[in-house]
Amino acid sequence: MGVTCVCPVPVAEGKSVQQTVDILHKKLEQLGAVKQGSFCVDCETYQSTGNTGGQPSKLLYVMHNSEVPLSCMALFEGGPCLTADANFDVLMVKLKSHFQNAKGHKVECRGSRYRYCDFLIKVGAVTMSSSARGISVEVEYCPCVVPGDCWNLMREFMQSFLGNNVPELPTVFAAKPEGLFAPADCVDTMTQYLELFNKLRKLQIPPSNVR
Repeated sequence: MGVTCVCPVPVAEGKSVQQTVDILHKKLEQLGAVKQGSFCVDCETYQSTGNTGGQPSKLLYVMHNSEVPLSCMALFEGGPCLTADANFDVLMVKLKSHFQNAKGHKVECRGSRYRYCDFLIKVGAVTMSSSARGISVEVEYCPCVVPGDCWNLMREFMQSFLGNNVPELPTVFAAKPEGLFAPADCVDTMTQYLELFNKLRKLQIPPSNVR
């Protein structure tokens, strides 16, 4: 995996989430991008039940990415990230006396993968409780693992189909003094998805089906 950027895309005026996704697909195909299957990223939220010393309970986010189907990521709120195998979900069931599943808080992002030269692009509809919450775009520049060396190129490419919705340099990169991306376990990518999911959770939008 190379340097990856995950960003939200606003729904086009007068269009639904799916219609906006279709517009992005068409723009990518006009550029010459080739569709290569589908992808899925999901996130379950757990709340710690222990409350020691009057400290507020912390959140634990358990995430999956179809790009790494045998792995599972557990990201603690304001804390470390753990990469484990898929059996971690079974472990969370056994830890229910310590971590309670926040029902109705599961977020899922599903969509299509496209390949354009050295870029891998994923456009997904983000849903929560089967209601559309927004749109995500993930762009990976496969040959490079140093964000500072390829960010301008990535911005230029994203502008070709996102227009004015091109994001700034993700904060996860700025926090790295050595400037390197962490490609092996996709933690940086999942951190960006988590930030996006949390922003979309807070949006006060009327319920609507993704279709």
